[in-house]
Amino acid sequence: MKIKPIAANQTELHDSSGTIVLFSYETPVAAILPSGRAVRTATKYSVTTTKHINKWLQAMGNVDTVEQDFIFGLVKQYISNRG
Repeated sequence: MKIKPIAANQTELHDSSGTIVLFSYETPVAAILPSGRAVRTATKYSVTTTKHINKWLQAMGNVDTVEQDFIFGLVKQYISNRG
């Protein structure tokens, strides 16, 4: 597990499975899964958070939009695996 600040108010969580989750401020909002699939939240947050997501995913090409609960689930899974 690795927590990596990447810019102001932006952090990546890297887990042992290869999943990378982007946090904007304190909220997980996008992820790259071990399969290479990129996902972003369908929930609308601030203009700044949208910019964080767009910049982080800009090189990914095809990005799927998922419910916020899917991204919360990735973080929950990480926490469960640590215990």
